[in-house]
Amino acid sequence: MIGNRWSSLLFCPVCLLDCSASSGATSGAIGGSASEAAPSAWVGSWVSSQQLTERDNLPPAPGLANSTLRQMAQLSLGGERLRFSFSNQFGNAALTLTSAHVAVSAGGGAIDPESDAPLTFAGKPSVTIPVGASITSDPVVRSLPALTNLAVSIAFDAAPPSDVTGHPGSRTTSYLQPGNLVAERLLPVAQAVDHWYFLSAIDVWTDRRARAVVTLGDSLTDGRGSTTNQNNRWPNQLSRRLLADPSTARVAVLNQGVGGNRVLAEGLGVTALARFERDVLSPPGVRWVVILEGINDLGSSPPATAEALIGAFRQMIKSAHERNVRVYGATILPFEGAQYFTAEGEAARQAFNGWMRNSGELDGVIDFDAIARDPAAPTRLSAAVDGGDHLHLSAAGYQILADSVDLRLFRE
Repeated sequence: MIGNRWSSLLFCPVCLLDCSASSGATSGAIGGSASEAAPSAWVGSWVSSQQLTERDNLPPAPGLANSTLRQMAQLSLGGERLRFSFSNQFGNAALTLTSAHVAVSAGGGAIDPESDAPLTFAGKPSVTIPVGASITSDPVVRSLPALTNLAVSIAFDAAPPSDVTGHPGSRTTSYLQPGNLVAERLLPVAQAVDHWYFLSAIDVWTDRRARAVVTLGDSLTDGRGSTTNQNNRWPNQLSRRLLADPSTARVAVLNQGVGGNRVLAEGLGVTALARFERDVLSPPGVRWVVILEGINDLGSSPPATAEALIGAFRQMIKSAHERNVRVYGATILPFEGAQYFTAEGEAARQAFNGWMRNSGELDGVIDFDAIARDPAAPTRLSAAVDGGDHLHLSAAGYQILADSVDLRLFRE
């Protein structure tokens, strides 16, 4: 049981205080609030890299119009307040959220009704998001711990049947049912769908010393091969390790993986270069980025060259350093036996990984290749990590990757 309803407050972006505080209004926070004098700031706690949803991944019948969509998201860091961002970046018409609520998940599509709270946008219960734009809610006052599972429910009157902004590779089940049911405990006849739509970020107001690490990648970071609804992608497992270590317990992990993504050319989602500003440099509190990208470029026909990948990484390094963000490169994993393996692609992988290890241009190197390869056949994944297609990992394999990361990289 979480307690009474959360409260929603207007937020002043200039003074970083609740506008109601100076007028004598009470916040309505439950269970006692952290000291308002404590130095705090916004930091990202959950993200979902947005892309144009492919036809096969659109919302199921009855569709979004005149329906409620309930989506689940697990916080990385906890905080005293939360704010929620929604995107219509790839829409072809304005998108109206008729109403939206947030609650603590009770498992499946259920919520804890005592924790339910409405979201507001500039004090209003509904909002229209223009084409190509994103919006952020007013803060919701509630102290929640790290790894809390939240349910974000959105009701739509009208909604686009196509050109839907979202994240197909959620590895998390969402629920869709006709009617405006945003505050209902259950959605008893909901259609289940393993995709996210429109929800792009959750930030928390917490200790000013908190920082975030972005994991920028493709399906290996997005978690293909992990277990649906278990949050056992390698970034999730890394987050749990960071939280458990007192020296890194204020570090959030923001997973910006996109299945099928490439660095240099359009694949699924815009290129890593094109989304670097949005996904890495824009979330609040980012101090580090781990980049595990390039395998899909090497699997292209013809494969990308090591020189082209290195040039793109140099651009990302330069952009990050201009914002005081440290860049850690993760070596590209073996892929012999995968459908698109070629000797040419393998040669480029070896050359690129050699640059990562030896150039000194990165702030650090996380050698996933060394961890994941078969010692007897180093161009192949080991049986301990291989998810079966010789390209993606199993849930156990993602745990092995996360366990190999030196947490000292994320100490200030």
